[in-house]
Amino acid sequence: MLARKWRPANFQELVGQEHVQRALINALDDDRLHHAYLFTGTRGVGKTTIARIFAKSLNCETGVTSTPCGVCSACREIAEGRYVDLIEVDAASRTGVDDTRELLENVQYAPSRGRYKVYLIDEVHMFSKSSFNALLKTLEEPPPHVKFLLATTDPEKLPVTILSRCLQFNLKRLPVSLIVNHLQHILHEENIEFNISALPLIAAGADGSMRDALSLLDQALAFGGGSIREDEVRDMLGTVSRERVLVILQALFNRDASAVMRAVTVLAEFSPDYENVLAEILSVLHHMNLAKVVPDALDEFISCKTALLEMCEQVEAEDLQLFYQIALIGRRDLPLAPDARAGFEMVLLRMLAFRPQASQKLTSVASDNLLSANNRSSSGSPVSPPDTRQASSANTGTTTGRGAENVIAGKQQAAVARAAINPTSAPATMPPGQPLTSQSVAAESSSQQTTAVASTLHQVREATPYEPQLPAAENVPASNNEVALSVDKPQASSELDWCHIVQELSLGGLVKQLAINCAFKQRQANRLVVQLDQEHRHLLNPKTRQRLQQALGEYFDIDAELEINIINRNNKPARDIIETPAQVTERKQQQCQQQAEQAVGRDSFVQLLKETFDAEIIPGSIKPTMK
Repeated sequence: MLARKWRPANFQELVGQEHVQRALINALDDDRLHHAYLFTGTRGVGKTTIARIFAKSLNCETGVTSTPCGVCSACREIAEGRYVDLIEVDAASRTGVDDTRELLENVQYAPSRGRYKVYLIDEVHMFSKSSFNALLKTLEEPPPHVKFLLATTDPEKLPVTILSRCLQFNLKRLPVSLIVNHLQHILHEENIEFNISALPLIAAGADGSMRDALSLLDQALAFGGGSIREDEVRDMLGTVSRERVLVILQALFNRDASAVMRAVTVLAEFSPDYENVLAEILSVLHHMNLAKVVPDALDEFISCKTALLEMCEQVEAEDLQLFYQIALIGRRDLPLAPDARAGFEMVLLRMLAFRPQASQKLTSVASDNLLSANNRSSSGSPVSPPDTRQASSANTGTTTGRGAENVIAGKQQAAVARAAINPTSAPATMPPGQPLTSQSVAAESSSQQTTAVASTLHQVREATPYEPQLPAAENVPASNNEVALSVDKPQASSELDWCHIVQELSLGGLVKQLAINCAFKQRQANRLVVQLDQEHRHLLNPKTRQRLQQALGEYFDIDAELEINIINRNNKPARDIIETPAQVTERKQQQCQQQAEQAVGRDSFVQLLKETFDAEIIPGSIKPTMK
């Protein structure tokens, strides 16, 4: 078995875990050894292997070294799994606390033969809570001759008390290119005939695990009768031939629906897994995108590279991106289809139905219309008849000049959108005097029309910046869905003075909550009187009162005496109620929210969207920010 034969015997033979290798080698060479190590990572990346190599390094008869000899009795017995001072434990089968106590009974005794007694506990996360508690004290302060090596695929399940007592090393998944290079080296050493294009398939199927890759390589050798060939590896893994996928993609690029269906019919004769077919289509599209955008990043081992590069010249990058997205979503939704083949065919037909080039033409036309509108505006020519301009100005309240131009330009672009969605229902450009109403928009029911609307909306949005007409002079949008507002402040009063005082005090936690829920009543020399509503009396206790009094004394530089009167606001007339800082903040926030919603509702661009697309503002989506 290749996985056992080619298991690394020393640190120099490790593949792909250089960060762990370097740390352990330096620790061994500099005699900086910890008493407990934790190795984490997915299956087959080398956790147990590294632990065994580390055990060899600790007990090699040549001494503690990062390069164990591999020939002494200790190294050979550790490699064969029969070294008396290396205690390997499978935590999955010994989860009980009694098993753990039995395991740790002999910790205090010196090793029988070696320099260190090494406990290698695999899948340690399977221990029960009681087992972890039994292990905890020994793991914290073990005898000097004991080392703990823990391995797990799920470190999240380990208690933090265990994690804090270990040096943790996270082993990473191995990339496909690294696995391919190692498999190639093994096959050369084993003198086995192979196709280089078959190795990426095995490496991808291993999903980052070198052990899984070697197991799949063993399986492929058995399947192929002692050799590794791409077509046989594909049959073994259940993946479709890349040539058949290229035939389908060629028909898609040619926009030949009949050829696409004939290719699917041929493919169906092999009873493929259509989810795997979509996965292969995604892989090919990914490689084509790389070949178009970053040719240097294209892997040299990919299958049918020449044909793939030739096909790249026949398709635009936008088509590749769209095809990839459709295939990705189609693969996700394939289990929902009543029939796998029908779902696969619908994914291909969806690729034929959409063309990103249409949105590019629409962008060009919309941009030309906007430029034309702006040019006419700058030259003094009327952009729209007076009644349209007046209606626009009336709707926005303060929209004049540039705002009106944006409204008209936006309406012209909306007309272009309708023409793109349904060319027979509206002209390509909108006559200046023709009003735009919701009744003039054709009904869109298909997903293609919906996509065209979304694309047009994006282009109109980019061409006409969103500038809501806000009532304050400094109202500038903080982000796409946030409106910054300056709230008019009432005249200075005692409660506002108290708001300022509370803001200046360095308070936090419960004391701050007490201060902002108090209302300032009066000050007489060193005596400060405030009111606290009974619904907040739980905030008042001797400690919070003392801290607030101390802070007020430091603020006024007096020996303050604080009096806090508990009142019931519900029983007091409205004219006698003094606002607390908390109530002032809430009032300002409500005022900001109201102004923001009104400003967005009056905005010309928002009105255009509501009129053209029957749009609605999502409640709660407007987030004002207070200055």
